[in-house]
Amino acid sequence: MAYPLLWVPITMVAAAGQVVRNGAQANLTGKIGTLGATQVRFIYGLPFALLFLLLALALSGEAFPRFDEAALAWTVTGAICQIGGTAMMLVVMGRRAFGVAYAYIKTEPVIVALLGVALLGDHLPLLAWFAVGTVTAGVLVASVKPGEFAALVGEGRMIVAGFVSGGLYGLSSIAFRGAIEALPEGGFITRSLSVLALTLVIQTVLLGAWLALSNRAAFMGSLREWRESLGAGFAGALSSACFFTAFALTPAANVRTLALVELPLAAIVSGRLGGRAMARHELGGMALVMGGVALLLGSYAA
Repeated sequence: MAYPLLWVPITMVAAAGQVVRNGAQANLTGKIGTLGATQVRFIYGLPFALLFLLLALALSGEAFPRFDEAALAWTVTGAICQIGGTAMMLVVMGRRAFGVAYAYIKTEPVIVALLGVALLGDHLPLLAWFAVGTVTAGVLVASVKPGEFAALVGEGRMIVAGFVSGGLYGLSSIAFRGAIEALPEGGFITRSLSVLALTLVIQTVLLGAWLALSNRAAFMGSLREWRESLGAGFAGALSSACFFTAFALTPAANVRTLALVELPLAAIVSGRLGGRAMARHELGGMALVMGGVALLLGSYAA
């Protein structure tokens, strides 16, 4: 590959887009509830994902790639696991000590690294394994207040919910990379955006239909707030497009580890907007995250 570290700036853009999307979804949550704001990610992201794909096909002159059984199976698996991970995260958000549960969710890079080796044969350099561990430790330190560390091993249900959410998110990342690699034709951008578009079609149909039947108020709320939802949808689609493109270029563990720079990015944005200074444990966690990112980049720069 001519640009072996191209995945780095692409992942950084993805992480920044994720911060913007999360902020937009947070604003929508107060208006249409958590479920309504969650479906915005899929329903309003789909039109933009399709637009990105059409532009890629037009500029490259390539045809829409043919999805064989393997590519389709990976895509469906990733789409369903991502919905499941989101659902479990909502369960976690409804409980106390969210920071503790969030820490378990963000063990995702470790899970992705292990699943990548087992399912795709994506072996990482030794230094990259240290990076994954360091970044994950940084998230733990930043997310959990010093007085809550006992809850890391004392909240059984929350531990299970957090690990299941992180595991499902991790499996979805592996599945998306597997789908992109399974496509027999097309450049990496075309294949990545094709998998993204099909993923959002599946998620929009499944989640939209479920909400329309089980929580009509949330479904109608997302339609009513379409102006703000469009912004969240665009940010989400752009972020996902970059994540999927990065998955085509490097093992998913690298992408999900580097993507945790969203933690300091979100803290900076939150501090600027809310005027809240970060606590010592948050600053320490951020330092570990950035140190892990430096290790990750160093493992591939040589």
